[in-house]
Amino acid sequence: MTEFVLVAGAWLGAWAWDEVATELDGAGHGVHPLTLSGLAERKDVPAGQPTHVRDIVDEVERLDLRDVVLVGHSYAGIPVGQAAERIGDRLARMVFVDAAVPVDGESFLSAWPSDHVRAAIEKNGGFWPPFTAEDYAGQDLTDDQIARIMRDSTPHPGATLTEPAVLSRSLGDLPATYVKCLLDGEEPMGAARDLLAGERWDLVRMDTGHWPMFSRPRELAAILRRSVGGE
Repeated sequence: MTEFVLVAGAWLGAWAWDEVATELDGAGHGVHPLTLSGLAERKDVPAGQPTHVRDIVDEVERLDLRDVVLVGHSYAGIPVGQAAERIGDRLARMVFVDAAVPVDGESFLSAWPSDHVRAAIEKNGGFWPPFTAEDYAGQDLTDDQIARIMRDSTPHPGATLTEPAVLSRSLGDLPATYVKCLLDGEEPMGAARDLLAGERWDLVRMDTGHWPMFSRPRELAAILRRSVGGE
């Protein structure tokens, strides 16, 4: 039985995966949505980049999971990619859902113009404030979905965005699927683009926006199942 550890991006917690988790559970898989430190019900826990990596590794080891698929959405690709090399032979595959991919010595904010994010973090006591409704426009989300995301999002601990990733090997050595959501840009960028040129990484495209766990949960769950040979 495949064990899926699901980690959502900035401002989100385990709750973001409710519909995807239901689909995966119904197909007979183990499903473990994870809230990272500093977010949602764990919003009072101090967090930096290494904290989020430990959150994922600790969850895998605490539950003694094997045949693990680590799924990272958006920001969460950064700690997921680092955790993948730390769990050793427990790992079956990584899945990056429209996600950032870690590069040794670089942070989440290194790969794109981010002065406005850094300024927002400084202005808001070390946290990146959640998006407004306008930021979710054009991303294949209903008004109710946008309202839910805004209601349940929490400010994201800024240190996790600015501290560097630490990798001891190329992620191209590990099996991975990259899910590109086309309404958020047609092609993967940066490290993801380069890694997809290798033999162990596969690309899947979804005709939806950056938050497919809300906009297309059944389709995303089917992609996750297929990533490990499921129907």
